[in-house]
Amino acid sequence: MKAVLALLLAPLLAPLAPAQAQAPTSAPGWLPRAAAELQVMDKVTTRISVLRAPLNTATPFGALSITVRACNARPPDEVPDALAWMEIADSRRPADQRVVFRGWMFANTPAANMLEHPVYDVRVLECR
Repeated sequence: MKAVLALLLAPLLAPLAPAQAQAPTSAPGWLPRAAAELQVMDKVTTRISVLRAPLNTATPFGALSITVRACNARPPDEVPDALAWMEIADSRRPADQRVVFRGWMFANTPAANMLEHPVYDVRVLECR
């Protein structure tokens, strides 16, 4: 199912895919915002938290360090959605493998590109 979804979304996400060395600042047709509101869950304790993550600032949650590089919202006259470019690092992993996620996450379609982690789940709620 994930493979089919990835194939269907590939043409839509291709213009959004930045070079690895450069984090994006905005996505075409979206409005840039200053911070992301994230829902983060610790699957072991079932603790769910809502975090406000300002751009380019590491926001900690458990062993994770979440850095939002860009957060965009749809214009007011369109269906509400949020799109955030994030880098998520896990401090419990070896230094050369700390980054466990790097890319865009959609609020309305979290399964399109999500963090796959045994302990934590991260989801974009909105951009403010």
